[in-house]
Amino acid sequence: MSIRNLDSLFDPGSIAVLGASLRPGSVGATVWRNLSSGSYKGRLYAVNPKYRELAGHPVVARIRDLSEAPSLAVICTPPATVAGLITELASLGTRAAVVMTAGMDNVQKKAMLDAARPHLLRILGPNCIGLLTPHRGLNASFAHIDALPGELAFVSQSGALVTAMLDWAQGRGIGFSHFVSLGEHADIDFGDMLDYLASDPKTRAILLYVESIESSRKFMSAARAAARNKPVIVVKSGRSPQGQLAAASHTGALAGSDMVFEAAIDRAGMLRVNTLQELFLAAQTLSRFRTNANDAMTILTNGGGAGVMAADAAAYAGVKLATFSDATLQKLDAVLPPNWSHGNPVDIIGDAPVARYEQALKILNDDPQTGAILFIHAPTAIVASADIAQALVPLSRHDAHAPPRLMSCWLGDHAVAQARQTFQDADIANFDTPEQAVRAFSMLVRYRLNQAELTEAPPALLPGQRLDTGAIRTLVKEALANGREMLTEPEAKAVLDACGIPVVPTQRVRATAAAAVKAALKMGFPVVLKILSDDISHKSDVGGVALNLQDEGDIRVAAKTMLARVKRQHPEARIQGFTVQAMVRRAHAQELIVGSSIDNVFGPVILFGQGGTAVEVMADRAIALPPLNVPLARALVSRTRVSRLLAGWRDTPAVDEAALHGVLVAVSQLLAEIPEIAELDINPLIVNYEGAVALDARIRLKARGPAGARNFAIRPYPAELEETVQWQGRALCLRPIRPEDEALHMEFLQNLDLQDIRMRVFYSRRTMERSELARLVQIDYAREMAFIAQAPGPDGQPQTLGVVRAMTDPDNVDAEFGVIVRSELKGTGLGRLLMEKLIAYLRSQGTQRLVATVLTYNERMLKLAKEQGFEEDTPHSDGEDTKQIFLKLR
Repeated sequence: MSIRNLDSLFDPGSIAVLGASLRPGSVGATVWRNLSSGSYKGRLYAVNPKYRELAGHPVVARIRDLSEAPSLAVICTPPATVAGLITELASLGTRAAVVMTAGMDNVQKKAMLDAARPHLLRILGPNCIGLLTPHRGLNASFAHIDALPGELAFVSQSGALVTAMLDWAQGRGIGFSHFVSLGEHADIDFGDMLDYLASDPKTRAILLYVESIESSRKFMSAARAAARNKPVIVVKSGRSPQGQLAAASHTGALAGSDMVFEAAIDRAGMLRVNTLQELFLAAQTLSRFRTNANDAMTILTNGGGAGVMAADAAAYAGVKLATFSDATLQKLDAVLPPNWSHGNPVDIIGDAPVARYEQALKILNDDPQTGAILFIHAPTAIVASADIAQALVPLSRHDAHAPPRLMSCWLGDHAVAQARQTFQDADIANFDTPEQAVRAFSMLVRYRLNQAELTEAPPALLPGQRLDTGAIRTLVKEALANGREMLTEPEAKAVLDACGIPVVPTQRVRATAAAAVKAALKMGFPVVLKILSDDISHKSDVGGVALNLQDEGDIRVAAKTMLARVKRQHPEARIQGFTVQAMVRRAHAQELIVGSSIDNVFGPVILFGQGGTAVEVMADRAIALPPLNVPLARALVSRTRVSRLLAGWRDTPAVDEAALHGVLVAVSQLLAEIPEIAELDINPLIVNYEGAVALDARIRLKARGPAGARNFAIRPYPAELEETVQWQGRALCLRPIRPEDEALHMEFLQNLDLQDIRMRVFYSRRTMERSELARLVQIDYAREMAFIAQAPGPDGQPQTLGVVRAMTDPDNVDAEFGVIVRSELKGTGLGRLLMEKLIAYLRSQGTQRLVATVLTYNERMLKLAKEQGFEEDTPHSDGEDTKQIFLKLR
């Protein structure tokens, strides 16, 4: 389930408190006091057989004595009673409950869910603080204070943090649209909350405190949908191994790898911060600067020390300081004293009058290359800070239609209080310290990078990638049939070769010096000799690798020494032989690692970083969720320190990035196609300007198939739904829409008749904002589908002829659709063709109904719907003459 009946939870018309009490210090007493003494306007009921009244309010002994089915029930009773109470409430017609009861065992929780599920009764908890919806005056919690109304939603797994955050936020005047404690989230979880809050008009940003995630695909789908609409900011505990153990014991669930969670946050377009205070700092920053595309900063200050502090903070945070053009420098030279800093930070000197502030800010504003402008002011006796603020406010927006660029930091307290308030009244972001301002800007830069990853929608298999799945499946099947999970090194390299990943020539031989010499003579010196054993995964750890062997003598010595050392250090190891491979020497080469594993929460993941024998010591690595395409592979590489070396320096040329990205994409496709891949290591992967080559590889298999596209946390682009059909004597491609269709989709919309647009979306407009257009082509295939029809246009280039789109509700009950074709193609059957493809797809996904709102004079659409078997629903009015139509799919 997802958002079904959540309105009963957050906007209930009536509430019953089960276990309401007057006993001091009890949960029932606190909840009843918060509800009965607050500003909740709905009907309130108390249920407890021990009382006849509570402070003058009548109390009923049993649920069946209630005069109506309450919209929401709040349960504050012992664990053994909860399942029975849920059964009674569900039968009565209640559709939501907050279970505050702690100490329920797994059997009791299962009984509770089994009682709720047939009636779609939603449960928040158990073991939760409750919820607050300040705009409704709703405080169904045992928190010690109420929440102020505002535009931030806060959702937490930790009840203690809920009460602490309430206290902290109220002292700072921060308000909320919703404040929710999930507790053990037996039913309502983060995915449900993200779905609900994404479309909540009173919520401007969503703040999450997360300890663990269970349903990764549900979470990622909901997170990606929400992050397209508004900022989603996350604090995730359990960065350290100790923290992960604490989180697991706290939530009763596996916390998963912190690096993998970080990758999931990035891929979903959310922003992760480190502290609860940073949640609000990020929310303030993103709400003001979300559309700002600058990644560089200019510091404007009247104090050199403050500018240096900001510059240091920028260097530490990885924020670039803008480089000024000659023209901008000349303009600044003309208005600033000769002893100004002549660079970034721009120190206009402490004796600056108001005019100097105005002139400097105007010059910087006129140059878009200066990026975001951080204004730092220390109070002086030369000019009042309030006067400076009044003068700068009109200059804060160079262009009324452009995103804001000005950030401020008024250093001090009473002397700058009025200036700070002037800026706040003008909605100019203000920060307490230069370091805080820079940290906020670095969050903005990271957020934009994550939003870019959100727009990528790669398929499981990219066109043009060579993947010999038949050869790989045969090899995997033979290994598993022989009872082996670990492939030999030659087998692992054969898999890579079948993926199109270059590998060093390798030959398997018997475990004798003579066999190794024979292979080396055939291959040519120098060579590398390695031990071959299913029981030895990391060969270097036991002296199982000998490099740069120049002749027969070297090989004989290395073979004898290697066998003796392995026998001594790993006596139980079964030796299958040696491998002999060419010694690869490449100029300016970097040793890298590319690997994959199965995370216990998010499924298959891909690792990239600095490789070699010291890979664990260097710990320079990053993780991404598949599927990958080239932009996502590039983003993965960029998150490592070694990426700076890969870009080249001094006389060292940059590596072949295309070759490196090709390896990462090939591994992604291997995981999609071969579910049995449980672990993969390519270490080292040698990369330089000539290309990439794998020197060693290890692959572990699992017969249960933990990989495969079906286990990806993010559903890949469904390339299997593409088809080519013959239509009116021309080849027509029917396929799901993808982000790169943006330009063609705009051209399609611009060539529609205005009346056709009105028939489809009830307004007449051919143009739209890029963000709106991006939303049409960047879709989450787990909950939305848009099929386009494309064919070559008069110039031979692809042209979009029509599109049909359906958005499924999170419970996969109803899918609302729309269809439109080029105006000159109306009546040709193209709309019918698109509808048939959509209907077949939704049926395959188990969707129950296809619905739409149609203008009554849209006769073509109504005729097409009737031919497809649609029925008319109850009359509906949207300010237009409209009809509701539906088609039963199941």
